[in-house]
Amino acid sequence: MTVKRILIADDHPLFQEALKGVVLDVFSGDAECICTVNVRETLGALEDGPAFDLILLDLNLPGADGFSCLISVRSKVPSVPVVMVSSTDQVDIVRESFSYGAMGYLPKSSSQNVMKNAIRLVMSGNTYIPTEALGSFGATQAAEKKAVPQRDGGVTSDLTPRQHAVLDLLAEGKANKIIAYELGISEITVKAHVSAILRKLGVNNRLQAVIAAKNRII
Repeated sequence: MTVKRILIADDHPLFQEALKGVVLDVFSGDAECICTVNVRETLGALEDGPAFDLILLDLNLPGADGFSCLISVRSKVPSVPVVMVSSTDQVDIVRESFSYGAMGYLPKSSSQNVMKNAIRLVMSGNTYIPTEALGSFGATQAAEKKAVPQRDGGVTSDLTPRQHAVLDLLAEGKANKIIAYELGISEITVKAHVSAILRKLGVNNRLQAVIAAKNRII
């Protein structure tokens, strides 16, 4: 397995070590963690050595002004996924992070399992939004669309029990491989269920499916 290079930009030693532990667990030890403690070191690390596979970026990194560090990072390495980590889970902050190109947002209060699932999800090309913020994201999306009458049970009434189970695990940020393991089915079957869920909910991706199900409206 190719060793993944992960940049951890956080100035709190204990949390930095916690993130390293999470990353090593996710990649079964096949990861090289480079740690930085301020904006200057972080941007410098992006210019030295091989490319990174993932960046975990503290929103309040010393030297940053609001989202300035995220903007600079995205400008330098637009193809590398960035997951913001922060002590706040305020919805407007979460939303703005995504508007500047973050692929995930992790409150520092998240459990290690949630962090692992979020990293796996982002590394598989998807987006992770903390559960606390999903309702607001969905409310905004719903307000931007015309409400349509729903059949009994709402938007998820057409889903089978197995599809409901898959959707619940999607909402926890779990990747297809983990869902397959927990439900005792093949990954191919999970993909088929996800495709069916997207089709039945009339959405284009996993994130939209979770939001739609949570709000019972598209």
